[in-house]
Amino acid sequence: MDRWVGKVAVVTGSSSGIGAAIAKDLAKAGMITVGLARRVERIEALKKELPTDAAARLHAIKCDVSSEADIDATFKLIEEKFGGVDVLVNNAGIVRPSNLIEQGNSADLRAVLDTNVTGLVLCSQWAYKSMVARSVGGHIVHINSYAGHVVPNFPKFSIYPASKHAVTAITETMRQELRAAGTKIKVTSISPGVVETEILEPLAVTLEMPMLQSEDISQAVLYAIGTPPHVQVHEIIIHPVGELF
Repeated sequence: MDRWVGKVAVVTGSSSGIGAAIAKDLAKAGMITVGLARRVERIEALKKELPTDAAARLHAIKCDVSSEADIDATFKLIEEKFGGVDVLVNNAGIVRPSNLIEQGNSADLRAVLDTNVTGLVLCSQWAYKSMVARSVGGHIVHINSYAGHVVPNFPKFSIYPASKHAVTAITETMRQELRAAGTKIKVTSISPGVVETEILEPLAVTLEMPMLQSEDISQAVLYAIGTPPHVQVHEIIIHPVGELF
């Protein structure tokens, strides 16, 4: 991680859960860390959980990644305040429980796709532009899901697995495009199994099974971006021991 000290990391959806753990760990690792979220006050509260030097490196900006206008304004601000993006972690993601085959849920379907797919791509475009403009061998990390590789038999998962399958395909598409463009920018997909976070709350289910913790995923991010420049970690799948899926 030494080469990232003093560099700029942007983490979407960093107000809680996996995103909060990643933002804290990147700040502790010496990166200037910009946390994006709708609940920006919760990112500010994370500073109390950090040593003084790391807390000074954590910055919060309000951003809804389902809004293209929000994304544009936010990344322009990041360019102005911090000079650009060296590492982007696309963590923001939502679940809206419903059944795909039933009508009346179009707003929920769009919300999931706008956040989990379109927002991820638009943030990546801004990061790519910043990295190329400064000739930086940066890193884009997508927090995917095991549901991006299979479709778990899970009630009311709706379009969520489809949105994560899209992330799996997007990761490979980006890898090919980054190679074709002649860049040294890396892209990594990290696919956890069940993680004990707030994203489970809308599903209103109790899972009697082992779960991962947010910090487990954050450690995977540190590993992926900490590899030497010639090493591309394309995909990491993480399960808790004993998971049913």
